[in-house]
Amino acid sequence: MKRLETTRTGTGDGGAAAPAPRLDAVPAPRPAVRAEASPPEEAASTDLLKRNLPEADLLKEEPLGEAPTTGRQCRTPLALRHARLLLPGPVRTPFTFWYALLLIATSLFAEYAERDTVSALLRASSTDAAHLAHTPVLVLVASALWVAGGLASPYAVGFVLVLTALERRIGGWRTAGVFLLGHVVATLATEIPVGISVAGGQLPVTSLHRLDYGISFGLMASIGALAGLLAPLPRWILLGAVGVTLLQELLEFDDPLTGWGHPVALLVGVACWPALRRVGLRLR
Repeated sequence: MKRLETTRTGTGDGGAAAPAPRLDAVPAPRPAVRAEASPPEEAASTDLLKRNLPEADLLKEEPLGEAPTTGRQCRTPLALRHARLLLPGPVRTPFTFWYALLLIATSLFAEYAERDTVSALLRASSTDAAHLAHTPVLVLVASALWVAGGLASPYAVGFVLVLTALERRIGGWRTAGVFLLGHVVATLATEIPVGISVAGGQLPVTSLHRLDYGISFGLMASIGALAGLLAPLPRWILLGAVGVTLLQELLEFDDPLTGWGHPVALLVGVACWPALRRVGLRLR
């Protein structure tokens, strides 16, 4: 602060000098007092901070020793999401899901139930020529409730993976139609010639009562249908791998009717390509 100086002025006749003004008479400047904001102004200021500044830095206090929670930690792991896409669920793939549960139940029954009871049920469910001549609808449905070889069979694993992928693309009703079509057509294509051959004397009568059950025909038709909905490279890889397996079955000649039925069912699925591709494009 600059020092305040005064000058003395005298009168012309040598009179007394005028008194100098006192320094303490000058009023000192008052410090600026910040006015308190009203509640509406405080709320507006807080909203402005929330909009313009990170909430985690200014408005949110994190406990000591704990890392802040991020949205990435709550996401499902990538591997788990991929696994969920491969497996059926009751919402997105209900046909495959409930059918798989039914197959699990019948497979466990066949594994742990009494042998005589299981054998009787399997023979009653067989789609042999004799049963097809008397109760065709019953045995065609009943034979598709069992998995040949149980849950450890490749057919069980293939059923889950293939039908899940197919149902995600074309829906449950169409998947069931492809499966049933392959199952029925391949069964009739292999058993009707047996009945004709027995009637003509080329085969013995015992051929009318062969044990034939399982989901393999429907699975092969589903594989053929799914291949038509894939890109060219995975399509031909899938068909090539399945074709080599079916050719090996034919060369081994262990079960000729099943060996010929699998290629027939696969071709049934391939024949569905035009219709299923239109459905697949419409659902995308």
